[in-house]
Amino acid sequence: MKKRALFIDRDGTLVIEPPIDYQLDSLEKLEFYPKVIRNLYFIQKNLDFEFVMVTNQDGLGTVSFPEDTFWPAQNKMLEILEGEGIIFDDILIDRSFPEDNAPTRKPRPGMLGKYITGEYDMEHSFVIGDRLTDVELAKNLGCKAIFLQNNIDIPNELKNSCTLQTTDWDAISEFLFAGERKAEIKRTTKETDIYIALNLDGKGNCEISTGLGFFDHMLEQIGKHATIDLTIQVKGDLNVDEHHTIEDTAIALGEAINKALGDKRGIERYGYCLPMDDCLCSVALDFGGRPWLVWDAQFNREKVGDMPTEMFLHFFKSLSDSAKMNLNIKAEGTNEHHKIEGIFKALARALKMAKRRDIFNYELPSTKGII
Repeated sequence: MKKRALFIDRDGTLVIEPPIDYQLDSLEKLEFYPKVIRNLYFIQKNLDFEFVMVTNQDGLGTVSFPEDTFWPAQNKMLEILEGEGIIFDDILIDRSFPEDNAPTRKPRPGMLGKYITGEYDMEHSFVIGDRLTDVELAKNLGCKAIFLQNNIDIPNELKNSCTLQTTDWDAISEFLFAGERKAEIKRTTKETDIYIALNLDGKGNCEISTGLGFFDHMLEQIGKHATIDLTIQVKGDLNVDEHHTIEDTAIALGEAINKALGDKRGIERYGYCLPMDDCLCSVALDFGGRPWLVWDAQFNREKVGDMPTEMFLHFFKSLSDSAKMNLNIKAEGTNEHHKIEGIFKALARALKMAKRRDIFNYELPSTKGII
């Protein structure tokens, strides 16, 4: 079996990069990145990755960055990590300046020759770092990057090399230990042609087009408020009416949610009520594997936007059935738009709560042993 490795940057990833001179050249400047120690320990204890530190230290050993100011902080960092059960298998330091264009300087892979000889499974190895050069290094090595930034856009040419963008080491451990929670569903009938892609651990990015403007708006509430990346593309027989488009979208969306949840280990399982102006809407949810819908919401208008109000019940029934979840939905108020939007937002918040996963308590949330 081939080995796997985590190629981990130092400054800005393991420790906080000093903000003025960007040099960790004293013990006073040594500050660990939040939550990095417990997560490195968890990863090393539970997974089979080798730990490789890969860092650029501009001009180390020159007058601008003497070695005797570098090693005390470096050695103290390693000492603290070792005391917490974290050992690096390899430490690679490039001392060149950017203008030197050295083959050993990240993102160039010159220091990493032994890892690209075929002995290591680069497809399932990762570079973890806070700079785009770390993502580029991953591309050059043939592995994937975990980018420790949230406010930097990844260029198109590097997007396929970045598998996770976060500033939270808990999210890194969860991803490495339990994997992605993504799903794609394609559903084609004589009445509809539907494509859905979702990421339960996304940021709420949505691309939705069903041909029904109000329905698009409601589906976007799910993605946005549940922090689920959601792509929904629907071509339906709207020349007949809205029924098939709404029903089949619910079925496909439920299938995608159920598929992305996987075996449901570590999830909260349950999850919400929220006010929206004059309305109070509650959605109680259980991912227990037994579909059921309780619906207590009345609408006095025939349509809200271009969506028939009779289809709201039908949508949530189809969603509950295909996602294998129990939904209890109630809404009270006078404004029909607010009521239905409140229900969709409450569903989203219930999803966000119930899908939350805890890898430190990675058990099925059931006394039955199966859900």
